[in-house]
Amino acid sequence: MIIELGHYALILAFAVSIVQTIVPLVGAQKGWADWMAAANPLASLQFVLIALSFGALTYAFVTSDFSVALVVNNSHTLKPMLYKISGVWGNHEGSLLLWVLIVALFGACAAWFGGNLPVSLQARVLAVQGSIGAAFLSFMLLTSNPFLRSAFPPFDGTDLNPLLQDPGLAFHPPFLYLGYVGLSMAFSFAVAALIEGKVDAAWGRWVRPWTLAAWVFLTIGIALGSWWAYYELGWGGFWFWDPVENASFMPWLFATALLHSAIVVEKRESLKAWTILLAILGFGFSLMGTFIVRSGVITSVHAFASDPERGVYILAIFAFFTGGALTLFALRGAALEAKGVFGLISRESALVLNNVLLAVSSFVVFVGTMWPLVSELAFGRVLSVGPPFFNAAFTPFMVALAVILPVGAILPWKRGNLRRALRSMWGVALLAISLGALTWVLQTGGSMLAPIGLALGVWLVAGTLKDLWMRGGRNGVTARLRRIARLPRADWGKALAHGGLGITIFAVAAMMGWATEDIRVATIGQSFEHGGYTITLTDVRREQGPNYVTSMAYVDIHRDGALVAQLNPEKRVYPAAGMPTTEAAIDYGFTRDLYLALGDPQDGGGWALRTYIKPFANWLWGGAIIMALGGLISLTDRRYRVAAGARKAPANATPAE
Repeated sequence: MIIELGHYALILAFAVSIVQTIVPLVGAQKGWADWMAAANPLASLQFVLIALSFGALTYAFVTSDFSVALVVNNSHTLKPMLYKISGVWGNHEGSLLLWVLIVALFGACAAWFGGNLPVSLQARVLAVQGSIGAAFLSFMLLTSNPFLRSAFPPFDGTDLNPLLQDPGLAFHPPFLYLGYVGLSMAFSFAVAALIEGKVDAAWGRWVRPWTLAAWVFLTIGIALGSWWAYYELGWGGFWFWDPVENASFMPWLFATALLHSAIVVEKRESLKAWTILLAILGFGFSLMGTFIVRSGVITSVHAFASDPERGVYILAIFAFFTGGALTLFALRGAALEAKGVFGLISRESALVLNNVLLAVSSFVVFVGTMWPLVSELAFGRVLSVGPPFFNAAFTPFMVALAVILPVGAILPWKRGNLRRALRSMWGVALLAISLGALTWVLQTGGSMLAPIGLALGVWLVAGTLKDLWMRGGRNGVTARLRRIARLPRADWGKALAHGGLGITIFAVAAMMGWATEDIRVATIGQSFEHGGYTITLTDVRREQGPNYVTSMAYVDIHRDGALVAQLNPEKRVYPAAGMPTTEAAIDYGFTRDLYLALGDPQDGGGWALRTYIKPFANWLWGGAIIMALGGLISLTDRRYRVAAGARKAPANATPAE
């Protein structure tokens, strides 16, 4: 009965989304106040109905209701409760339900907290948001119904993909979806503004909190996914430029550009057309990522589905929304006249350069991701585009971005003096170059990657501190510190985000430049040296887990005769799924990780054992957390809360006749 109610609620939500799309849009066009006012309760109702549907599906997973085909294919009675719950979104149909739930959640939030928005703009925003929900609800009901029954319910299920039975993957997808699905709000604001033919400073202030919230969630989601890949897959890496990894990274780059561009709209009423375009492309690339994950056109360990018919449906949704928005942009772009003018050397110009670098780097990632498919379809050649291409093509843009960021942050609006700005940063530049050169000398040769990464990281972090110090004025130290402490939260958030980026850049360079690895066949009782550590495989035991059988290694690690750690890497087999997984064991440290991964038993005796030393690994995810924290702090600034400072609704709306 609960399953039928969940299915019925989903159908009702689809009907509500259609009404939400049509009624407020017509009301805003005609100036009918009551039709526009219908947008808020409709958005709330759609969210409640989808939430009920999602709750019904969760109930089926928690209670192991194997009359539901989706539960049969993605759950098991012996599975721990956390993974029964995460199994709801660990598949195509359930994750799509989470997708539409988040679309409806953002729409409901715009209804609940957007009371100070002009009535016509709010109505149009909610109508566009409703149309997105309608498109994906139709896709779900017609091709991906999560409530289909099993004709002959089995006694047990086939279990969730073992790779997804991990705490990191339990929380990674919801944050990721909150991020790139959240960009739908920026898209809705952009389309609504195009329909009205008006983008001004107030619009820039309204769109920023939504974009910032999506950016924060997307940052956390990407970081969680990277951390999961690092400790779960057993290969010791944090990023492989996998197509699905790229599918979330491209919208993040566009969202970052959109955040900076919206600042210019708000402060100077410039870059209006460019900001609208970024909002369209940001969500467009989110839809493209959905297509990549669910169409099967590109092979990936992360892919949910491989049904070409579903891919065609998603491609049609992508063409409708992105193509329609771009067409509207082409028709209305001339109305987005910029009011503020600025010189070549100014903060506006620095933000334009920032935007160009981020947008071009995203297109580079897109070309590398899609080129194997294009090559196979157009030329009949099977190609593989891997990390060497992305590292070579993408890195220069990030280096350029890191170099200009501290200087651009201290330039004044409208017109600045580059020589004066560089003069104020000479101490920071000297520190960064000196530490980079010292590091290169001390590492006695080797790759320049880590020293350059250190120099860039110091340049960003120290440049951020210098910017804060300059904002304190020219009085004494105590007065400066007091003034710095009273800076708006948005300024502190910006400083944390830029500093976190510097830490992340250094950590990536250090892990890629200084990491060492040892791959060998180790016999029980054998010791070997790696990176100054003595590593001894003392035993390998077969043990039983909740829903898996594991071969667990016992490894002692000594340094200078003292025991440093005892690690237990595992090789698990999940009988229900018939799939093995590698569970790495990591001794986390402030400046290095000791990373062990157990392989298969060897015919001649012994076990394959991979040992890695990963310098500054935790700094990578620490930097990402600091960036997200900076975004959260900025979001609490009263100037950038949802609809903060928005002008009241016009009083000339009339009731429907």
